[in-house]
Amino acid sequence: MSFTYVQLIRALRQAFTTSARRNDLAKLILIGNLGKAPELKTTKNDKQYVSYTVATKSPQAPGPDGGTHFTTWHRVLSFLPGSNTYLQTLKPGSKVYVEAAYEIREPEDGADSSTPQGQRQIFLRHGASMIKICVTT
Repeated sequence: MSFTYVQLIRALRQAFTTSARRNDLAKLILIGNLGKAPELKTTKNDKQYVSYTVATKSPQAPGPDGGTHFTTWHRVLSFLPGSNTYLQTLKPGSKVYVEAAYEIREPEDGADSSTPQGQRQIFLRHGASMIKICVTT
């Protein structure tokens, strides 16, 4: 399939428009390992959820210690009953794949930077059809 220069410019202009479209999407994908066994917890409103951590590795320039990867820890909360039952069966070190739409919240004005309110937070937004947890051990 070949495109003329004009067709290519039109396609790029449509792909990178600044106007909102119905099919716009912001998605976050984590592929990593469970840091510890997922924990079942309860909110103040008696809603159960599972808290777990996923470790991901990113390449970095070799440092003095020779390391070539940087580990980032992600804390994930799941409020989906079906996923929560399955999550509780996983063992630390299990390979997981988590996919969800997300929302970024900026720190609150005047909040202590050592608290969650004083830090940038990424909230995963997913329904039962959008979260995928694939595991290999």
